[in-house]
Amino acid sequence: MLARPDADMYRDDALAIMVDREEIDRQNRGAERRLRHAKLREKAMIEDVNWRHKRGLDKGAFTALASCEWLRRHQNVVLTGPTGLGKTCLACALAQRACLEGFSARYMRIPRIFGEINMARADGTYPRFMETLAKTNLLILDDWGQALSEQERRDFREVIEDRYDRGSVVITSQIPHDRWHEVIGDPTVADAIIDRVINRAHRFALSGPSMRASRPKDEKPSQELS
Repeated sequence: MLARPDADMYRDDALAIMVDREEIDRQNRGAERRLRHAKLREKAMIEDVNWRHKRGLDKGAFTALASCEWLRRHQNVVLTGPTGLGKTCLACALAQRACLEGFSARYMRIPRIFGEINMARADGTYPRFMETLAKTNLLILDDWGQALSEQERRDFREVIEDRYDRGSVVITSQIPHDRWHEVIGDPTVADAIIDRVINRAHRFALSGPSMRASRPKDEKPSQELS
């Protein structure tokens, strides 16, 4: 007995729905896995950026990064400005979008990254640790501005050079990028680092009063991103 055409259509539609659901579930599991590995300091989304606070953040330029085209081109993002202007939240929002779009990401505070490098060097996992960093699509280096020792300069240069034309970095700092030479110290190393970061970076120099200080004490926490 021949199956009715409408029965065949129903079976095909049901199969297509099952396949679509499985694909969506697979994508969601992948995104969740990437977000766990990223260890982001803040839960943030580009869609929740607070545009009411005047801090010099170019809305068009920043929201354009949501396409993740800059990641495909191995470009960078540099966020500078005083404390309290949401640099870390903005960086984490970019990483969150990257994870949803299939890119791997990792958040690291610069004051601590050198300690992790030293531990990896001590326990023999240094090559594997550095290769893991190099293979990560997006590396967030948060809160940079400390003076660097000779070893830290070499390690920082190694991290940046390993990623050149392989991945992207987001760097947040209270120090304007035109003063990074004096913070790094060694002119040769500074030139190598800055050349690889700044020349292909989307730069956002934030300014204005702290967003924490401007929030009324009795104001309830907002869902908007800093």
